[in-house]
Amino acid sequence: MFDYSGFFADRMDGLRKTGQYRTFVEIERLAGRFPRALHHRPAGPREVTVWCSNDHLGMGQHPAVLAAMRATLDASGAAAGGSRNISGTTPHHVALEREMADLHGKERALSFITGYAANDAALYVLGRTLPDCAFFSDRLNHASMILAMRASGAERHVFAHNDPADLDRRLSTVRPGRPKVVAFESVYSMDGDMAPMADLCAVAERHDALVYVDEAHTVGMYGPQGAGLAAQLGVADGVTVLMGTFAKGYGTAGGYLAGPDPVIDAVRSLAPAFIFTLSMPPALAAGALASVRHLRAGDAERELLHERAGLLKSLLRRSGIPLVSEESHIVPVLVGDVDKCRRLAGILLDRHALYAQPINFPSVARGSERLRINPSPVHRPEDVHHFADVLDRTWDELGLPRTPAPAYAEPA
Repeated sequence: MFDYSGFFADRMDGLRKTGQYRTFVEIERLAGRFPRALHHRPAGPREVTVWCSNDHLGMGQHPAVLAAMRATLDASGAAAGGSRNISGTTPHHVALEREMADLHGKERALSFITGYAANDAALYVLGRTLPDCAFFSDRLNHASMILAMRASGAERHVFAHNDPADLDRRLSTVRPGRPKVVAFESVYSMDGDMAPMADLCAVAERHDALVYVDEAHTVGMYGPQGAGLAAQLGVADGVTVLMGTFAKGYGTAGGYLAGPDPVIDAVRSLAPAFIFTLSMPPALAAGALASVRHLRAGDAERELLHERAGLLKSLLRRSGIPLVSEESHIVPVLVGDVDKCRRLAGILLDRHALYAQPINFPSVARGSERLRINPSPVHRPEDVHHFADVLDRTWDELGLPRTPAPAYAEPA
């Protein structure tokens, strides 16, 4: 008889030997005090400072968000009670979708219980429905995008990362008039680099291609009223369908699409990832809406986010600690060794109560292991200085290589 348990146990042992086995750190966020959190460990809980949360603006603890969720929870209960088609569409979903369509200047929006589901639904329907569709996908696109395009059965072309010239060459190989979809992200979460959106959109327009952009790591944090990087760069009209999440800049959970009414309606009507899954809980939709409206009303959180990220990048640059990219609010610290990356994260957490999760394959390529640091408005300047100082000392302890420090202005 086949030993199913033994087979998978051997596979997991293989992951442990290569350093790919993932361990979870049990963290309990402290609302009103985040980035402080409790690390639940065998020796008992201890307060730590979190440096790897995707709650980039600290909106997960904003009083307006919590109040909206509490009120809706008391009024409507814990869940919508079904899929969107069967008892799961509430006034909270409708209001949230109208808000997102208005924010992005699109005809219609559609909400999902996760951002992964939004990518899955949209790209699957585009590839499955458009006749003889061809996808053109950035090499570093998120797994949710890659798997959805693959599952659709449509032809796929992969262009070099952030390379408009390569995209142009590949589009030129497909006959004019054939449906084409160019798919990329505005900010790539592991490298922290930005897509050359204006150039990519211009290439797509020359070839009459639909443009699909994942703005998960920019909505709320970039652009007028937090409308994203495309809006900041003035190319929002060149994006046909935009995907965003509420789980990052907006501090809650869920995803959404915004685009032309017929395209969004097709996703609503045809996507298994939308039809056959639970609707977003009403309290979650209400909290997301409160967060969006707050961030549309002012720039305070956005300005502090970029100020804190700029401070940390300046301090690390001065110390010669290598960064994968300095283009965005994400600060990816390049370690380049799976064992030392794990040891670095362990020292930061165990000795210094600083939590930064090590990132390894398959999230990033082997040999490019890193800590992805996410400073935020709720990290005080003294927190940033302390983190940079501890990282600098631990870097020496592990004998990690440094880069030459360029000329810099002394950070505040």
